[in-house]
Amino acid sequence: MPEPQTTKLAAAEQAYRSIRADIISGALAEGERLTEERLSQDLGVSRTPVRDAIRRLTHEGFIVRQSGYTTRVARFPEDEMTQVFDIRQLLEGYASERAAKMASAEDIAELKRLSDVIWSHTPPTTPEDFTRISEANEAFHRRIVEAARSPRLTALMSMAFDVGMVVRTYRRYSTRELERSAGHHREIAEAIAARSPDWAGAAMRTHIRAAQSAAGKSDAAAKP
Repeated sequence: MPEPQTTKLAAAEQAYRSIRADIISGALAEGERLTEERLSQDLGVSRTPVRDAIRRLTHEGFIVRQSGYTTRVARFPEDEMTQVFDIRQLLEGYASERAAKMASAEDIAELKRLSDVIWSHTPPTTPEDFTRISEANEAFHRRIVEAARSPRLTALMSMAFDVGMVVRTYRRYSTRELERSAGHHREIAEAIAARSPDWAGAAMRTHIRAAQSAAGKSDAAAKP
């Protein structure tokens, strides 16, 4: 029999992935109220792993806590989204410049591998494809910040990089936008491998501006 702690961790991971997937897909809509009781019934697990999953998703920006014990799927006001993308351009552009100077051979190999994963699953034709792209995208951006070798920058990015916002806007891309994004990842990895800070920074800023444009168009189309 599995150890109780192992079972608990497995259930929490299952709950986390299921709730996260429902938020990304829109099955759980922005602003929708979430309760531990309902989620535990839907997922067939106890409330403890659901509570752990909610805590993790709150930290990542997918869920917000309101007064009392109320939790809801996060909303992204237009101004907040603009601020996040503007801040990411500044911080990740700088991170890419530093990574071009500081990245190890292992960092470069991993960035190339992740960009290849994104490329090979683009455009996504199955939910699994999209999951692979989303996970590789998150890992790619985090690896660049790690490769910059700056604890101060890492601390700033931990506050600015809203995983929930990035993943959920990424889900709205058109096929053309996904293909363009995959090409950007490859170019950024190539620029860092070439030890070219100017190229790497410019490629990252272009990538984030394109993402901001795609997210903005999606939001505009969704408005009545």
